[in-house]
Amino acid sequence: MLKVRLRDFVETEIGFFAVNTYEHPRDRVFAFLRYLNLDVVGKEVIERYNLNRKDIREVDGRRYIKIADTWKTYKILRDMYPEYLYYDERRDVLLHGVSREEIIRVLRPQERLEEILNNCQSPFEEKCKTLAHVFHQWGLDYKHMGVSGSTLLRLNSENSDIDFVIYGMKNHRKAREILKSIFEDERYRDIIKPLSEEHWRRVYKKRIKDNTLTYQEFLRHEIRKYNRGVIKGTTFDLLATRDWHEIEDNLDFLYRDLGPVEIEALVVNDDYIFDNPAIYKVEDVKILDRDNHLAAGIKEVVSFTHTYAGQAFKGERIVARGKLERVITPKGEYLRVVVGTSREAFNEYIKVIS
Repeated sequence: MLKVRLRDFVETEIGFFAVNTYEHPRDRVFAFLRYLNLDVVGKEVIERYNLNRKDIREVDGRRYIKIADTWKTYKILRDMYPEYLYYDERRDVLLHGVSREEIIRVLRPQERLEEILNNCQSPFEEKCKTLAHVFHQWGLDYKHMGVSGSTLLRLNSENSDIDFVIYGMKNHRKAREILKSIFEDERYRDIIKPLSEEHWRRVYKKRIKDNTLTYQEFLRHEIRKYNRGVIKGTTFDLLATRDWHEIEDNLDFLYRDLGPVEIEALVVNDDYIFDNPAIYKVEDVKILDRDNHLAAGIKEVVSFTHTYAGQAFKGERIVARGKLERVITPKGEYLRVVVGTSREAFNEYIKVIS
C-alpha cells in the first residue's frame, strides 16, 4: 500500500493536495486541496469563486492557483469534483479524500530537500540549503529534515515562506533548542534572526481571522516557541512530523461531536504539542460554559491548526475553546476538546493563563 504521512503532498489531475493526517482509509488518502490546476479546471473558476489572481503560480508550463480559504475549497469540490469529498464515519465529518487511483505521484519533503542540497536552482533554494546546513552543523542529521508547502511543489516565489520539516518529535524539540541558540549566537546575526515586528504582524494577520487572540496575546505565546525565524529576509517555520515508528494505528477509534465547549485545565504532557493534531494531555479540568459533570472525562486538548501548536507547555494552565468530542476506543472511552475544526479556527483558541 502507498505510504504517505503529514507534510507530504499528492498530485492528481486537478491539482495538489496536502496530506493532513497519518491515518487513511484503505482506498483513500486524507489530503486537503491547496493548488488547483487551471489548465484542467479552467480559468473561469477564478471569477466564479472570487479567487485571487495574485495566487497563480506556474511550474513545467502548467498554471496553478493557491486556495487558502477552507470554505472555498469545499464549495469548489462540492460543485465541480464531489468525488474528492469523503464522509468519514469515524469522525462524523466531511473531509477531502483523494482516491488512491487518482494519485499521479506523492511528493515528499525529504526528497525535495535532498534535490536542493545536490542541485540548488535559485536564491530561494539557496536559503533552504543554508538552513539545512546550519542545523546540520549544530548536530541535526539531514535525514531528519525536509521542505514542504510551495517549495516542495516548486511553486514558490521569492516572496514565499519556507515550510521546513523536522522528522521525529525529539528531533523537532532539538531543532527548536538549536534555533534558540542560533538567535543568541553573534556568528549568525546576519544570516538567521528572530522575526521582526513587521514579520510578526504579517504572521498574525495570516493566522488570526477573528478577535480570539489580540496581537499581544498572539505574540506572547508565539515568541517562546522558537519554531519560526527569518533567514536572509525569508520567514521559515519548523514543522514537526512523526517518524514512521512514532505513527500509531488508530483506525478503530470513533469520534462523536458533543457540541461547543470552553474549559480550563492543567497540561501534564507536551510530547506531541507541535504535531498535527497538536496533543495536550490534561488533568484538573473545569468546564466553564456548561454543566461540569463531564469534566473528569476530558483527557486531552487537540489542535488541528498550526496557530495553536506549541501553545502551552507541561505544568501550565490553559483555557481552551473548541468542540467537545467523545472518543470511543477498543479499550474504553474518553473526552477531548478539538480546537481548529476549520483551518482558520474561528471562535476557537488555546490560551495560557498561568
